[in-house]
Amino acid sequence: MKKYASGKVREVYDLEDGRMVIVTTDRLSAFDVILPTLITDKGKVLNGLSNFWFDYTKDIVRNHMISSDLKDMPAEFQKPEYEGRTILVKKLKMIPYEVIVRGYMFGSMYEAYKKGEPFLGHKFDKAYKQAEKLEEPIVTPSTKAAEGHDINVTLEYMKNDLGEELGTKIEKAALAVYKKCYEHAYKNGIIIADTKFEFGLDENGELVLGDEGLTPDSSRFWDLSKYEVGGSPASYDKQFVRDWLKEHNLAGDPNIKEIPSDVVAQTSAIYKECEKKICHK
Repeated sequence: MKKYASGKVREVYDLEDGRMVIVTTDRLSAFDVILPTLITDKGKVLNGLSNFWFDYTKDIVRNHMISSDLKDMPAEFQKPEYEGRTILVKKLKMIPYEVIVRGYMFGSMYEAYKKGEPFLGHKFDKAYKQAEKLEEPIVTPSTKAAEGHDINVTLEYMKNDLGEELGTKIEKAALAVYKKCYEHAYKNGIIIADTKFEFGLDENGELVLGDEGLTPDSSRFWDLSKYEVGGSPASYDKQFVRDWLKEHNLAGDPNIKEIPSDVVAQTSAIYKECEKKICHK
């Protein structure tokens, strides 16, 4: 067994038998800096949400999950510190795109819209305010860069690169998963404004959903009870930490020493509330 990758949040181990173990840590990155202070139980929340969504959407597209039971994993992982944050998955040939589904006029899309410019091939005839729901969600992929930032591209670009058949299959799967999960979250008080998916191919060339599924780290979750069109809605994610960093002129500072305990506690509580709303109703 060897460590396959160490990301901003996850540690990935290759069992070299077609399976991998993914451990979701309590690390948090903001402004491209991995912060020195862990966010209590954040990894368990992300893992729990992903596992919930994988099970919830397996009728739409298969996913890479094999087991979340430590007893199914190598002995090294059968320890208390791995409980609730570790999964055994099928190793895939990952498709080199992040597939972003956007359901609301927000962020870089809203910036382009305000200038009257199309956004990655999408034109909007309707008049929109900031944070307003789109008539239909759209797919905007980005290339997965080995180094530096991912590059946003058009859906047409991805389809030309991967082939029309596979590109269309990815588009349809991403939209179907988003719509089903959106409805569930909305009923439980959370708006999924946008999210990103990663897909891969199994040994038979079948499309499989991998990585993580609809977590506050990979999505923009808004509190439905506080949602208003025309501004920046309250969110269930790392925004609380990001705001603190900006307030103290520490955004993007790689030499930051620690995050105060009250900021850690508040951020942890936000993540846990999100999981409770989605998974326990």
